[in-house]
Amino acid sequence: MSELVTKSVPPEQQEQRIGKRIGGFTTVATAVAVLAILGAVVVCAQSRDNDKYSLKSPSGIAFSDFRGYEDWAVVSSAHTDERLKVIVGNPTMIKAFKGGIPLNGQPFPDGSMIVKLQWTPKKSTEAPFVVDVPDVFKEAFVMEKDSKRFPKSGGWGYAVFNYDAASDKFTPDAKNLSDCGYACHTPVKARDYIFHPYQKR
Repeated sequence: MSELVTKSVPPEQQEQRIGKRIGGFTTVATAVAVLAILGAVVVCAQSRDNDKYSLKSPSGIAFSDFRGYEDWAVVSSAHTDERLKVIVGNPTMIKAFKGGIPLNGQPFPDGSMIVKLQWTPKKSTEAPFVVDVPDVFKEAFVMEKDSKRFPKSGGWGYAVFNYDAASDKFTPDAKNLSDCGYACHTPVKARDYIFHPYQKR
């Protein structure tokens, strides 16, 4: 009968094997921890979006109608003493602008949406020249075209959602009802109630 021969492993090789196993476990544990943190961040962001998109204005306009506005194309911008404003439009609105509306006398189609994002301004401390830059985000002023829902206001619905930076929360502005926005935009009725044209770029 042959005898089993047990080969001894030098201590240096044993330490190397143990080190590799520990290193492998550490890498896996780190990857799991990073994924858990990223998952928590995503869930937190989704929770904030869900809170925001559950809101409705007093006039019945849902913030969820404008889901994704953060990534819409820029139409124009404006600057007052109190606000820096960036106006963005959904794909339906941008397509209409590029097709010549409203300068061709045609109204925007139903489904058109526009959002005016408003910040308080501040002087840049980094630029080598005097320039105002956005400071604190304050409001999202929204408009949506639905001729059946809003026949008394030129087919447009209006709402304002205020943002509080301290709580990171949006709230519908109870003082800005749909007819208020309509009254402000009546001077540009000939341009289907839209002040800002699609700027050349």
